[in-house]
Amino acid sequence: MSGHDVHAHGPHDDEVEHQARHGPGLAQYVAIFTALLASLGAVVSYNATTASNEAMLYKHEAALKKAEASKQWINYQSKSTEGYLMQAVADLSAPAKAQNHPTQVERIEEEKREIERQAEALEEESRRADAESERLLYPSHRADQALTLIQVAISLASITVLTRKKWLFAFAGIAAAGGVILAGMSFFFA
Repeated sequence: MSGHDVHAHGPHDDEVEHQARHGPGLAQYVAIFTALLASLGAVVSYNATTASNEAMLYKHEAALKKAEASKQWINYQSKSTEGYLMQAVADLSAPAKAQNHPTQVERIEEEKREIERQAEALEEESRRADAESERLLYPSHRADQALTLIQVAISLASITVLTRKKWLFAFAGIAAAGGVILAGMSFFFA
């Protein structure tokens, strides 16, 4: 072969040489920027969804405990009525028959006290579950705002690539910064 071999450059080779001389272009920065934002958005969305699901479970538990407490209070009312009737029967009965009624009234009163303790304990469990649900839901508003700003930033960055207007990329950066701050607040100030 001769010393003058012909080497043809393809379009890819020209682009590699252009990148080597001029560095990465705006499109590459925007691509990296949007990939990072999309990843952050996925993490924020996952955490917000997990917290919301857990909050719903606590809300459901609170409702169940409240329903159980209501059943106990109905039982308490039933025992109260039974006690009043027993006392009325004792008051109206002949003295010989009335001797059995005070012990039954005492038994009913003890049952009522136990039912009352159970109902109050269930109501307290309901309050705690409800409070935990509220605690878990509080940061989800910030997470939703963060996701909105992250999506706006991604949209602005995409428009930047199409229009090649660098000032749009600056607005995308501002929106992204707001989203990152709100995401941090939703994670750390829950």
